[in-house]
Amino acid sequence: MSWKSLSSNETQGTASGFFNLLKRPIEIYAFIDPLCPECWSLEPILKKLTIEYGRFFKIRPVISGNLSSLHKNRAQKPENLKKAWDHTASRTGMCCDGDVWLENPVSSPLATSLAVKAAELQGKKAGMRFLRKVQEYVFLEKQNISDEDVLIECAEKSQLDVREFKKDLHSDAARRALQCDLKLAHEMEVESTPTLVLFNESEEDAGLKITGLYDYDVYVKVFKEMLQKEPKPAIKPDLETFLSHYRFVANKEIAVVYDWTEQEAKKEMKKLVLKQKAREVPVKHGAFWEYIET
Repeated sequence: MSWKSLSSNETQGTASGFFNLLKRPIEIYAFIDPLCPECWSLEPILKKLTIEYGRFFKIRPVISGNLSSLHKNRAQKPENLKKAWDHTASRTGMCCDGDVWLENPVSSPLATSLAVKAAELQGKKAGMRFLRKVQEYVFLEKQNISDEDVLIECAEKSQLDVREFKKDLHSDAARRALQCDLKLAHEMEVESTPTLVLFNESEEDAGLKITGLYDYDVYVKVFKEMLQKEPKPAIKPDLETFLSHYRFVANKEIAVVYDWTEQEAKKEMKKLVLKQKAREVPVKHGAFWEYIET
């Protein structure tokens, strides 16, 4: 496989014909680190891309090979990590509470990554639900997501088979899956997170690698270049349907998906609160919303 990297002046797509989407879908490798606040900040973009163009691609989360980053970070002063996380939160609108580094620091990135791969043994969707829950626990609730009891609680909240998860947590299968991810990250020269690598199924076409965070329009341009087509975005679901599907979302995610300001998103969500369809969950930076079953 080959690819080219995206630089800031390479965001214009070029149309070069059409192809059979059923035979040649786009595959997106999403290289992430569960402890990376920038990866967490990519969530609104991925939600919107999935809603508008998900019929054209499949996404594969891959654990980044930079597992030593946390050990390097832990050598720094906790106050510096707290400051960096809080700055990311204020810059991106996705809460990541840096107080975790002062109150309940994460001790082992390896344990967290192995847990994600153990969850994925129950299927890709199960793995993605678990990864999201782990991120919520560390960025919002300041939990040590390398603690086994916390990981098991995340598995329960993600509707996993907890008995299987406990067995897989220390299994050779999870370790092999993680090694495959690390090898893939090395082969694709992924050196930081988040990184997306997009491929279509044409072997002669290079993939395209996007490192870092960009505005949503940049991802759409790159996607259309890989698709070699100009599809219209799908109609968005109404807000209540969106919330009932994702269950727990950031105000920022709603704003990005529906092209609203964060103030507009909050105003619309307050209507669902009045209907007793949602409740607001205050966090250090911004707000989250939880769907209420009726």
